[in-house]
Amino acid sequence: MSPADEPTDADLARAAAAGDERAYARLVARHKDGLLRLIGRYLGRPDEAQEAAHEAFIAAWSALPRYDTARPFGPWLRTIAINKARDRGRRLAFRRLLFGDRPPEDTAARHHPDPAATPDEAISDLERLRLLERAIAQLPDALKAPLVLTALEGCSQQEAGDILGLTPKAVETRVYRARRVLAETLGTTLRADP
Repeated sequence: MSPADEPTDADLARAAAAGDERAYARLVARHKDGLLRLIGRYLGRPDEAQEAAHEAFIAAWSALPRYDTARPFGPWLRTIAINKARDRGRRLAFRRLLFGDRPPEDTAARHHPDPAATPDEAISDLERLRLLERAIAQLPDALKAPLVLTALEGCSQQEAGDILGLTPKAVETRVYRARRVLAETLGTTLRADP
């Protein structure tokens, strides 16, 4: 099947809303990796992303009858995913309060050190990455969601604003503030422009 013959997300969503589970499985396959990445970055815990993505896809399946196929499917799905990530983040915060902060398990898929780096450099880079992930996870939601969507997921300020119900200027301001908080938290100078 050529790319021109491939059904669009809207075509698959219409079919899935009519009960075609295979069409929904194709939508899931198309968007799964991006959703896992988004949620993992949002939570700062890629080990929790799988479960939250599963919850997002279940919620999206239930909401398909209300999906407007004239609008892009990806941002609609990311809106659901951000909401599920927020829910999971609250549960994780409560769990941390009760049981303390246990570091997430390392997974090979999560880290891709530079093969040309020395072992000491690779360890140092890995530790800096972990510190940054933890700092992002600790940001207030109002700053974290715009930062993750724009800086890490590559959404434009308009797209992030559409997902979060904000103006592009509000997204820009929140990303700037998030980067400033991260710079203060990490004690480094991060690039503050979007």
